[in-house]
Amino acid sequence: MSVYLDHNASAPMLPRARAALLDAFEMVGNPSSVHSPGRALRALIDNARDRIAKAAGAEAKQVVFTGSATEALTQAIVGGVKAFAIDRVVVCATDHAAALKAAEASGVSVRIVGVDAHGVIDRDALKQQVETASAAGEKLLVAVSWINNETGVVQPRRSLEALIGPTPHILVIDAVQAFGKRDLDFAASATDMMAISAHKIGGPAGVGALLVKGHADAVRLIPGGGQEQGRRGGTESAALIAGFGAASEEFAEVFEADRAAALVAAFENRLISVSPDAVIFSRGAERVGTTVNFAVPGIKNTVAMMGLDLAGIAVSSGSACSSGKVGRSHVLSAMGVPPDLSECGLRVSFGWSSAAEDIDAFFSAFETVLSRHRRNGAAA
Repeated sequence: MSVYLDHNASAPMLPRARAALLDAFEMVGNPSSVHSPGRALRALIDNARDRIAKAAGAEAKQVVFTGSATEALTQAIVGGVKAFAIDRVVVCATDHAAALKAAEASGVSVRIVGVDAHGVIDRDALKQQVETASAAGEKLLVAVSWINNETGVVQPRRSLEALIGPTPHILVIDAVQAFGKRDLDFAASATDMMAISAHKIGGPAGVGALLVKGHADAVRLIPGGGQEQGRRGGTESAALIAGFGAASEEFAEVFEADRAAALVAAFENRLISVSPDAVIFSRGAERVGTTVNFAVPGIKNTVAMMGLDLAGIAVSSGSACSSGKVGRSHVLSAMGVPPDLSECGLRVSFGWSSAAEDIDAFFSAFETVLSRHRRNGAAA
């Protein structure tokens, strides 16, 4: 693949993250063992925990390593329901499937809060849920994706914290797409738990973390031998965690938010130039400067992705977790996008390794897709 424009799905591994991963793979032992090989692995994990905590504005003791951000969200939601005696889970309609499915598995009723046409959460509807529950003496667990992985829409986290933080309710933030791109400031925030992932910032896949405030220490999902201070059982993968720690530090050095935003702006201008009928979703909302979700009416995403893939251009139609089901996006559906337009949706996402040349390569291939579509339309 010559041009990679799918960083929201998984970023290319950073050099120091790869080196840390490979070095740790050469080590032997169990990080819970008291002998010197075990202590060496434990030191790797503790060092990575310190690095990630610094990047997240958290205390080291607040970082709980998991096998993925999906596991972290499941621990927060399913484990949180049990630990806090939650009566109801509230999620946003455009949240990642990891949160939506965890809510379904929580064992309590679930309420879904809608979004406007740009994908921004209906804060008034959420406020009503909170006030109704408070009046009835019920406790809610509210889970919201801070930055949407498909559209890049930034939800008003501080506003949500102001609404939920002063109450007995619990707030879980999916910060997977925000980590490294926004100031998480976890320790000083009113968020109770927050999920992050390694492979979205150039670390290895297969490791994530749940940031947990002290009052949520009882939130558990996987019992075991006492690893992670008893908060997540199972022998830690020191190699993956070492790669995660290195990536959290290196990403901060190589990712330039202004440069990524400039690439997005250049891409959108070029898109409108070559296809004036293109629709850029969520353009009227605050978005992270890495993501463009768009559609050209009449060109289904399956057709466009096939043409781009043959030309060596990697993009997606939305969440990679459901890429085997290309078609309508639940995010665009929640925003009220018509089915025929939703089925044309494509996502381009930039990251630490992206360059202006990637845009040139994309449009060289995409204009061929457009030309074929126009020829077929004229023939019809």
